[in-house]
Amino acid sequence: MGNALINFLQQHRFFTKEEEDTIKGAFETRSYHEGDHLSDVGKICRELFFICDGILRITSVNQKGVELTHFFLKEGSFCTILYSFNNHKPADEGIQAACDTEVLAINKDQLTILFAKLPGLKELIDRVTQEKLLEKIKTRNAFLGEESDARYQLFLKQQPDVAKRVALKDIASYLGITPQSLSRIRRNSK
Repeated sequence: MGNALINFLQQHRFFTKEEEDTIKGAFETRSYHEGDHLSDVGKICRELFFICDGILRITSVNQKGVELTHFFLKEGSFCTILYSFNNHKPADEGIQAACDTEVLAINKDQLTILFAKLPGLKELIDRVTQEKLLEKIKTRNAFLGEESDARYQLFLKQQPDVAKRVALKDIASYLGITPQSLSRIRRNSK
């Protein structure tokens, strides 16, 4: 699985074989089943994940106790709760596997050591993480002011692979509607 990370990083910068081995050695391979939590709401997010296979979702719980999905992240993405990870503060969001998922994980201390060994890697990871976050915000902002059926159609257009791989309840949560409303929208759109 380390090759997925190296292939991703090589798209942005060349790494020697020795640097590749250093990067691979710093990350731990993990597998999660759909519904497993990688980081919980209210806890400090202590790890950065690189998604090799599968989809993660960023979640929170609103004041009514309803779980919300903020973003879906898939293969070729880094994932963490950035504020919590950087500042060692409890997170308002959590990370959950939206389907069976394989990731590479690294904790903050190991990442700091890796950055010291490979100058420039921090800047690269920061840049690609920021680009992905801006892309996700832009995607979410496209839903603003749209009716629920239009949000669903936009979701299908923007993220068709995610729509095929995650539970309908998670899609409904992402769209800000109930699973029953999503079922009705899907039924009416056929």
